[in-house]
Amino acid sequence: MSHIPLRPGMPGSAPGAALPSAAGRPSERRDAARNRELLLAAARELIAQGGAEALTMDSLAARAGVGKGTVFRRFGSRAGLMVSLLSDAEAEFQGRFMFGPPPLGPGAPPLDRLVAVGAARIRWVLEFGDLARAADESPYNRFDVPAAVLWQRHLEMLLREAGFTADPWLMAGSLSVTLEPERILYAVRVHQVSPERLAESWRELAVRVVGTA
Repeated sequence: MSHIPLRPGMPGSAPGAALPSAAGRPSERRDAARNRELLLAAARELIAQGGAEALTMDSLAARAGVGKGTVFRRFGSRAGLMVSLLSDAEAEFQGRFMFGPPPLGPGAPPLDRLVAVGAARIRWVLEFGDLARAADESPYNRFDVPAAVLWQRHLEMLLREAGFTADPWLMAGSLSVTLEPERILYAVRVHQVSPERLAESWRELAVRVVGTA
C-alpha cells in the first residue's frame, strides 16, 4: 500500500509542526499541488482495482495514509474528487476534437466531423463513463460545467457549418443527450449493444439531422 507523505504544517501533519513563512508560499503551493496529484494517483489505483464504486473518501484516505478530513479539504466531496479525476481525460478529448487530425479534428467536412466526434465520445464514455456518472452527483448543474458547455458548443458549431439552421443550439443539446454516459452504459451493459452498433446509430442520426438542412 502506497502512502502520500505530507509536509510539516499541511493538513494531517503532526501537531506543533512549523508552518511555512510568507516567503515560502510558492513552495507551499507547489507542495499542495504535488500532494493533490499523489491523492489522485491513489484514487486511480483504487478505481483500477475495484471500479469507480470502490473509490470513497474513506478508501482514498486509507490508501493515501492521510486523514479523511484532508481528502475533503482537497476535493470538497466525492463528486468533486470524480470531477478532478475526469479533468485530464476531458482535456485530452477536447484537444483531439479541437486541434487533432481529421476527421475528428479540423480539416474534414462538418458532417464527417460530427460523425467522428460522436463515435469518439462513445469510446470515451465506455472508458470514463462510471467516473462521469459519479461526478454528476455534484450539487452544481452538470450542464453548466465548462466541459459540458464546450461539448455542446462544438456540436452546435458543426451543425451550423453543415448548414443546419433550425435552432442548432437546441438540436446540439438533443444530440448530446444520446451520448450521455447513463444511456450508453445502460445499452452496453444491460442490452449488450456493441460499441460499433452505437457508433453506427449515431452516424445515422447525424446524417438524418444534417439532411434536414
